[in-house]
Amino acid sequence: MTTGNEPPVPAADPPPDTTTTSAVDRPRNARGNFVRGLATVRRDAAAADYLAENPGTTYRELAERFGYADKSQARRGILAAKADVARPAVTKLIQSESDELDDLYLLAREVIERNHVVVSHGKVVCDADGQPLQDDGPRLQAIQTALRIRDQYQNLHGLKQPAQVSVSGTVRYEVVGVDPTDLA
Repeated sequence: MTTGNEPPVPAADPPPDTTTTSAVDRPRNARGNFVRGLATVRRDAAAADYLAENPGTTYRELAERFGYADKSQARRGILAAKADVARPAVTKLIQSESDELDDLYLLAREVIERNHVVVSHGKVVCDADGQPLQDDGPRLQAIQTALRIRDQYQNLHGLKQPAQVSVSGTVRYEVVGVDPTDLA
């Protein structure tokens, strides 16, 4: 068992290339935010592998061994590597749920496109010309169902923007029945 105060054990394999890059060289997304580059992903994976093979290793030791700035960055790297491992399973689950929602949506669309007639006491109700009256109830219910399915699809794929609330203004307190000059 280690306490974190032991000197680091030399690595059997040399650590991955940990040459630091300037902020200018780091990859960014479309919004200009920094993203994990391939070198960072590889470093995180190597650190996670090392931690798995050496369970008593501290984050401070990982930071020194793999070139992280500090132990908190090493911890974030391990968490990112764990998320990378889980990502394919999560992607597969999302695709499965998405396919199921697609099938349900198609069923709702079929109900919307069908003609529905009014039935009363087991008989089709006709207008004065003898034509069956159209019943919009099933179609409207199918539309509501289709909208709920689309809402679930948007939630599943993260397409909804979070609601933002902006509060501004001032509050003025007034005590009724008290003369302001008596307060001074």
